[in-house]
Amino acid sequence: MRVVMLSKALVVGSYQTKLEAIAAYDDVALTALVPPLWREGRRQAVLERAHLQGYDLRELPIFLNGSFHAHFYPTLRRELRRLGPDLVHIDEEPYNLATYLAVRACRAEGARCLFFTWQNLLRRYPWPFGAMERSVYGGVDAAIAGNAAAVDVLRAKGYAGPATVIPQFGVDPGLFRPSGGRPPSSRVVIGYAGRLVPEKGLWLLIEALEQLAGDWELRLIGQGPLEGALRDRVARSRLAQRVVFCGQAGSGEMPQRLAELDILALPSLTQANWAEQFGRVLVEAMACEVAVVGSDSGEIPQVIGDAGLVVREGDAMALRDALQRLVDEPELQRSLGSRGRQRVLDHYTQARIAAETVAVYRRVLGADEHESRG
Repeated sequence: MRVVMLSKALVVGSYQTKLEAIAAYDDVALTALVPPLWREGRRQAVLERAHLQGYDLRELPIFLNGSFHAHFYPTLRRELRRLGPDLVHIDEEPYNLATYLAVRACRAEGARCLFFTWQNLLRRYPWPFGAMERSVYGGVDAAIAGNAAAVDVLRAKGYAGPATVIPQFGVDPGLFRPSGGRPPSSRVVIGYAGRLVPEKGLWLLIEALEQLAGDWELRLIGQGPLEGALRDRVARSRLAQRVVFCGQAGSGEMPQRLAELDILALPSLTQANWAEQFGRVLVEAMACEVAVVGSDSGEIPQVIGDAGLVVREGDAMALRDALQRLVDEPELQRSLGSRGRQRVLDHYTQARIAAETVAVYRRVLGADEHESRG
């Protein structure tokens, strides 16, 4: 089967290992169409050509780059006509213009298609996005949802077609793996990785750490609008010598950055229009045998399972207590780290995500689900 995946997320090099895993199946001939870069606020992610074995990665021009809802690919239909795919995997939310136009192009060229959604809150969109969303629901052959709550949202909004829960990307455990370890006497390293934005609970994390005993440091990996205010708060507190602002790390750097941590914290806070949809950094850290602590926002408890500590969101003292346990109990750190990596191997590897995704492709196309892997 000839498959095209349309995805702006695949500008990130480490995500491309999923494409290699999909392309390893004998019955899949895969082409990925990605923009040359994707803008997000003041940042821009330039296409990384990092993992390219077994499939074709092609750049596609993009209009309204940086507009999540309104961006689109003006030459997509021409490219589909040239490629002649059996199936197009539209790696976009159903209410986006890019998805709406891609579904129309697929129908015009006789290709089947599916979309991907993370949306785990029931939200109604104004015209024209609500109308485009309804059109997409009626025009696709299947949906993939990143979490179970997203399937509930699809059903509540009227989508009646096949829907399968598969995270967008897994983890390559060969890239995200434990480090050789540090001397037992070294300071406990707590980390956060991601955008420095309010909804990630960073003020709460600082509040919890102000009450945390022991020999530890915090590494903040990432950039964002809160950075200046966080630096000011830290400079005025007892944390001035304990908090390190590491800046943005490229996707190729993240495995090592995470493997240097003992604990990763993700104290996300649910907003009126957002709840944590997965928390990818959790599974990346778990793959590195890093003990994780997360809030109970959105999908975090399901991702962590019994392989980490989950605390009530918004509760600084509960977060402090969980971190204190891990600082004080190195054996608990190690136990949770080991369980975390096993959980990733069982559920969240790129190979596992790829296998489940290819199974969806086969169902859509009526192919034999027991085709052998190459």
